[in-house]
Amino acid sequence: MWALASPKIGERQVLAAMLEIDATLVARREGILLISDKGFASKPFEKDLSQLGIELLRPSLKREKKRYGEPMLKKVRQLIESVNDTLKGQLDLEQHGGRTFEGVAVRGARRRA
Repeated sequence: MWALASPKIGERQVLAAMLEIDATLVARREGILLISDKGFASKPFEKDLSQLGIELLRPSLKREKKRYGEPMLKKVRQLIESVNDTLKGQLDLEQHGGRTFEGVAVRGARRRA
C-alpha cells in the first residue's frame, strides 16, 4: 500500500484511512509486521492494529521498557532509509513538478509503473 497525503495529516490517521479503504488487503494476509518510528506510539492505535492482525515494531519511548524486536530495528531502518533515498533520486520525488495534489499523485504513480 502507498498513499500521498497532506503533511498536515498525522501518520496514524493516514494509515488508519488506508487500512479502512483497503481492508481486504489486510484480511487476506496473516502475520503482517508494521515497522515504524516512535510517531506510531499509541496504545489505542496499537490495539486497533492488533485486532486487524498487524504487529507493530517500533522503538520504545523513554518511559517504556525495551520492546520486543527492538534490537533489529536499527539495521532494518537503515536499509529502509537507503531504499527511500534511492527511490527519491530515481523518481525525482523532491522535484516532482506537480502543481496540485492530483498532479503529484499522477506523476508519482506514473513513475512507479
